[in-house]
Amino acid sequence: MKFFIDTANLNEIREAQDLGVLDGVTTNPSLMAKEGIKGKENILNHYKAICEIVSGDVSAEVIATDYEGIVREGLELAALHPSIVVKVPMIKDGIKAIKYFSEKNIRTNCTLVFSPGQALLAAKAGATYVSPFVGRLDDIASDGIALIKQIVDMYMFYGYETEVLAASIRSTQHIIQCTEAGADVITSPLQPILGLLNHPLTDSGLKKFLDDYKKLNS
Repeated sequence: MKFFIDTANLNEIREAQDLGVLDGVTTNPSLMAKEGIKGKENILNHYKAICEIVSGDVSAEVIATDYEGIVREGLELAALHPSIVVKVPMIKDGIKAIKYFSEKNIRTNCTLVFSPGQALLAAKAGATYVSPFVGRLDDIASDGIALIKQIVDMYMFYGYETEVLAASIRSTQHIIQCTEAGADVITSPLQPILGLLNHPLTDSGLKKFLDDYKKLNS
């Protein structure tokens, strides 16, 4: 499984990269705004800064919702850096744009996916990644992990190469559940990833080792 971090915060990206397990980054206009990144030029430069930190894929999202606008923005984003993956919303014009990009060998991430049917359309259009939103489905008493499993099974059955990128991860448990469901990638804030490090028996075991070492060397 690949680990992406879902943020626009450069310090968090560096911390995840330093951990040695980071495979890529996803971000969006909301995350950019959270970091105070405003204006087109500043946003484009911020994407380039992210690409300089991470060796893997960086999903950069278009703002337009019409076909011509999505294509125009996507081409501009793809030209920024070889690591850029154009993030396109799951809408009619988005699917048309994904087909266009796939024919131009421009990689894409179809975002805001909430059903197997949407994931099927994204794969048929040639999306590199499809991003089902786990947490947002859980928020409305639906089952986000079950959707991940449905999409994984569908892609395996039909032989689609589109990778399932589980998004809207809210907890460390979500990450574990996505691995069990067969997701190719998870994208998560930093804290759920760091949460994988934690276990009380690790803490108590390490404390005992250190206490015993002190006794032997006192």
